[in-house]
Amino acid sequence: MPPQTAPYGSWESPIRSELIVSDSISITGMAIDGDDIYWIEQRPSDGARNVVVRRTPDGKTQDVTGAPYNVRTRVHEYGGGALVVANGVMYFSNYDDQRLYRQEVGGEARPLTPEADMRYADGDIDRRRGAMICVREDHTSPWQEPVNTLVSIDLQRGGGSRVLASGNNFFSNPRISSDGEHLAWLAWNHPNMPWDGTQLWAAELLANGSIGDRHLVAGGRDESIFQPEWSPGGVLYFVSDRAVDSTNSSRRFWNLFKYRAIGRGLEAGGTGESIGRGSLADGTGDSGAEAAVEAMCPMEAEFALPQWSLGVGTYGFASEERIICAYNQQGTWQVGDLDTRTETLQTVPTPFTDIGRMGLKAGSGKVVFTAGSPTIPITLMLLDLESGATEILRRTSEAKVDEGYMSRAQSIEFPTESGLTAHAFHYPPANHDFLGPESEKPPLIVVSHGGPTGATTSTLSMMTQFWTSRGFAVLDVNYGGSTGYGTAYRRRLNGNWGVVDVDDCVNGAKYLVDQGLVDGDRLIIRGSSAGGYTTLAALTFRDVFKAGTSLYGICDLTALAEDTHKFESRYLDTMIGPYPELEELYKARSPINHIDQLDCALILFQGLDDQIVPPQQAEAMLDAVRKKGLPVAYVPFEGEQHGFRKAENIRRALDGELYFYSRVFAFDLPGDVEPVEIENLL
Repeated sequence: MPPQTAPYGSWESPIRSELIVSDSISITGMAIDGDDIYWIEQRPSDGARNVVVRRTPDGKTQDVTGAPYNVRTRVHEYGGGALVVANGVMYFSNYDDQRLYRQEVGGEARPLTPEADMRYADGDIDRRRGAMICVREDHTSPWQEPVNTLVSIDLQRGGGSRVLASGNNFFSNPRISSDGEHLAWLAWNHPNMPWDGTQLWAAELLANGSIGDRHLVAGGRDESIFQPEWSPGGVLYFVSDRAVDSTNSSRRFWNLFKYRAIGRGLEAGGTGESIGRGSLADGTGDSGAEAAVEAMCPMEAEFALPQWSLGVGTYGFASEERIICAYNQQGTWQVGDLDTRTETLQTVPTPFTDIGRMGLKAGSGKVVFTAGSPTIPITLMLLDLESGATEILRRTSEAKVDEGYMSRAQSIEFPTESGLTAHAFHYPPANHDFLGPESEKPPLIVVSHGGPTGATTSTLSMMTQFWTSRGFAVLDVNYGGSTGYGTAYRRRLNGNWGVVDVDDCVNGAKYLVDQGLVDGDRLIIRGSSAGGYTTLAALTFRDVFKAGTSLYGICDLTALAEDTHKFESRYLDTMIGPYPELEELYKARSPINHIDQLDCALILFQGLDDQIVPPQQAEAMLDAVRKKGLPVAYVPFEGEQHGFRKAENIRRALDGELYFYSRVFAFDLPGDVEPVEIENLL
């Protein structure tokens, strides 16, 4: 049957909101324990509960945490690192009370830590001493910001805890050497975020479980360290964005390094250089530590992710001589097999372009990782290191859709301000049942990702296909400030949030208009969280877009600087400048203060329990746009936080956004779509 001609946006599609949320999950963590594999599934259809699933060597899977347990931690609010498994025993953080629980497989979960306003994450088991070392975030004082420390929790005598490291604003990645003799961890202080600058510390673990003198291995205010790990033979590896080319220090990428000088009297590679001592306060060490650090296969590639969540890694050890890793070149991820003796990297062929977003774990002859591609949604994969065979453990979406309704990502580069280039993925409309009128070009939805220190990928997203199969084009922008393109690209946004990101989204849209691919009179921008701020700033400060969608976005930067959680409370010092010294600049870049420049339709979605971007932000924007008489809609969700996790709310947001566009751009929708109330729409 030949395709019908119908206006773009009005095409009937089998990719409905109920299809997207039915049987869909997210992978939020994973672990390997001997021959068993564990992972955490967040299930929108089960009230967004996070459930631990176990896979045994015979290929059978079963849920091992039942209701009401919800395996999720709120450390840094974004969580991560909520599960540790050792010798058939799970230790996990439960969302409702944030206590740690202990559960043997087949047994009942029992609380390990006392009832108190404490949060725990990112643990490692100290087998020698019967303890777990993890990050603890203390919220017991209402008069000060939460206190983060590294603690050792007694797993044998009632869960008592001992503070091992304190004095920094943040800690992560406590990792114990395989012989139990040493501990490594990351620490950083305000105003840094972990992708700005962190310190890698190491110390001897004493027989009583305390730590000896701590030593600075690498890092500082301008060097970002990621994922310290001990090899089976006791060598400390980590990822750093320090320059490896002394002739061009600006060419910095997150690369793998190793450090040999650890412990009492041990020498760095036999050179006699002992481990460098450092100051916890100033983060400076001596030349001995620097001399012992060695780059492993330096290349223009990123072996790390921005550490928004704890417990995520991009490499693991198959043996002392072999590291399996994920690395990103120009927005595309690959799997690598690194020989630590020759320091050579071989690419492992896979069909994937997005690898390790929620982690990579290696052990017992296998590697478990998340992966996706333009034709494959995020999937939990198992790689057998002996045979090279791969196996799907769990798909995040079981939706089955004919390829004729699917749009494949096209990676593009386009010119932007200051003679620079930015990156994006373009998705043309695709639906084999429909064509647009010859006289018409499709409307374009520009997507500004969250973070803003984050990145979008080309992985198949049914939410993107929801739009393209209805006749919209989509441009998913990796604006300056995104990760995956090196440190210099990531730092383009420093001091320029609300400028560089907006310019890149605007210039990406104009590029497609100039190419004759989209309708310049029907340009839309949408984004969530920090992407919501970019959306509101683009709508306010540029006269390009005709409509926009902000999902829990930011309209008032001064309010955000004064009222957000600890992890991001000084983030804007880097992205804009120190506050309150530059309060006027904050006001100048806040869309709420410049409503007179806004002249287009806007819809806002907001979780009412959001602690990261409080509802007052969306409500202030709603009130200001309403008073100006512009078309505006507001959809709040009870019980939702930062990001929508419940199936019914995800559906409502998608359908409401589609309905909004249909009314603003005056096209009919096939079938019934639940309307939203749009004020001031003529």
